[in-house]
Amino acid sequence: MSELPTPAPSEEPAGFSEELVEQARKLFAGPVTFLKSAPALKFLPDPIVPEVAVAGRSNVGKSSLLNALTNRNGLARTSNTPGRTQELNFFDVGTPPTLRLVDMPGYGFAKAPKDMVKQWRFLVNDFLRGRQALKRALVLIDSRHGIKEVDREILEMLDRAAVSYRIVLTKADKVKATELADVVARTEVEARKRAAAHPDILATSSEGGMGIAELRAAVLEAIG
Repeated sequence: MSELPTPAPSEEPAGFSEELVEQARKLFAGPVTFLKSAPALKFLPDPIVPEVAVAGRSNVGKSSLLNALTNRNGLARTSNTPGRTQELNFFDVGTPPTLRLVDMPGYGFAKAPKDMVKQWRFLVNDFLRGRQALKRALVLIDSRHGIKEVDREILEMLDRAAVSYRIVLTKADKVKATELADVVARTEVEARKRAAAHPDILATSSEGGMGIAELRAAVLEAIG
């Protein structure tokens, strides 16, 4: 598994201390390994370390962002077929692990059979409601579209489960600066209306490295 080139250093990400940013950089520069896939709750690993889950529509760029977050190529599978991942995939970060990333199955796949959608709903809902090790979820939203109705379903699921979550905009390099500022502002307004949402929005680009240092710091901050 090859490493991605490290983006050129930029000014300190807003809202995070230099110490936290550096601590997060070092953590994700170390070992990050695939642990297991869980197609059902009975296959979940023992909850021995804090977990941060990553959720998003099936075409939001989740795998690419996970690869950028962990500074790896191919840690999470990328595919031209949305909705390919239908299991909870667990990755250990650090040796021994400091935390686990949980790659949740993508949602909003229009062509998926109803049985698959039902299975997704049960798996995700039961995981969110019953996982004490889960400290935060990162909900990925495409910068080009903002929050859609299909995204609100997962936000409401997280609100009901009382799982703290932060909204992360993806593909921020694909829109103009003025358009990005507008979608950030609109997303912040919606986040502040939701019980379990973190009020601050992160804008990222897995291709250019924008916001990745900030995202790493946010993950580390979430586990306390």
